[in-house]
Amino acid sequence: MHFSRFPRIAIAHLPTPLEPMDRLSELLGGPRIWIKRDDCTGLSTGGNKTRKLEFLMAEAKEMGADLVITQGATQSNHARQTAAFAARLGMDCHILLEDRTASKEEDYNYNGNVLLDFLHGATAEKRAGGLDMNAEMEKVAEEFRKEGRTVYTIPGGGSNATGALGYANAAMELVNQSNAMGLKIDKLVHATGSAGTQAGLVVGLKAINANIPLLGIGVRAPKPKQEENVYKLALATAEKLGCPGVVEREDVVANTDYVGEGYGIPTEGCIEAIELFAQYEGILLDPVYSAKGGAGLIDLIRKGYFKEDENIIFLHTGGSAALFGYTKAFDFDKSALQIAAE
Repeated sequence: MHFSRFPRIAIAHLPTPLEPMDRLSELLGGPRIWIKRDDCTGLSTGGNKTRKLEFLMAEAKEMGADLVITQGATQSNHARQTAAFAARLGMDCHILLEDRTASKEEDYNYNGNVLLDFLHGATAEKRAGGLDMNAEMEKVAEEFRKEGRTVYTIPGGGSNATGALGYANAAMELVNQSNAMGLKIDKLVHATGSAGTQAGLVVGLKAINANIPLLGIGVRAPKPKQEENVYKLALATAEKLGCPGVVEREDVVANTDYVGEGYGIPTEGCIEAIELFAQYEGILLDPVYSAKGGAGLIDLIRKGYFKEDENIIFLHTGGSAALFGYTKAFDFDKSALQIAAE
C-alpha cells in the first residue's frame, strides 16, 4: 500500500505506543492484554480521528477550503479533533451537534468536548436526534457557499474512504511494531461506531496478509447494520488504495452486545471498564466509545472467549475529554473533600 500517493498533513504523534497492561491482565486472569495508545495522537487530548483527519484535512487544503464543516453527537470526539486541526491550519470550522441522548445535564451539553470545540474557535449549532445529519450538514454548507465560502464537508467520524486511509496505514504501523517487539498478535479489539476505524484496519490487515482477526465492539447500531456499514466502507477504501477484493464479508465482525440503552448512554460494564483501566493501568477511557469497547473486552475475557496464552491488542480510540460531560455517572465519596470546621 502506497500512502504517499494521497495528500496528507502529518501532525499526529506516531507511532502511538504499544504497551502491555499487566495488572489488568492479572486481575482478569485471561490472555495477556496489550493496548495500542491512539489516545496519544497528540491533537487536543488525542484520539483516533486524528489519523483520519491527516488525510481529510489535506484534501480540504488542496481544494482551497477556508471552512470545514462536520457533524457528530453532542460529546463528539471527532468534532473536537476537527476543530483543533482546523485551528492548526488557520481554517474556520463549523459543527452540527446531534442530540442523540436527550440529556439535560449541563456538563453533558456544555462541558467536555463541547467546551473544547469552542476553545478551538469552532462555531456550532444543535440538531434534534434521529435526523440525517450528513444531509443537514450539506444544507448548512450550501448556505455558506452562497456567502462565497469554499466549504469542505467531513462526514460523521471522518468515516469515508479518504478518512479510512488513516487506519489502513495504522494497520501497517501496528504490525511493524509487533514485528520489532517479537510480539505475535492473536486478536485486535476496538470500539466501532461510524465504521471508518474498523474499515481501514480490516483493509490494511488484509492487504498485508497480517492474519490478525479484528473484532469491533459496537457502540450504536445493531450487528447486521454495523457490519454492513463497515463492509461497504472497507470495499470503497480498498478500491481507493488499489487493492479491490482484498476484503471478504466474513472479515468484518462486530459484537453489539454492549451498546446498552443506546449510543452515549453509559452501562454498568462501561463504568466498570473506566474504573478498572483507571485504577489498574492509569489509563482513561471515555463513556461513549472506548469504555464500551473495554466493557466488551472484559466480559469476553471473563466468558473465556480468548485463550489464556493469547496476546490481545485493545486499540484505545481516545475520548477522555468526554468524561467531564458525564460527571453524574460516577459515584464517589465527596465527603472527604469537605473543608473541616475549625
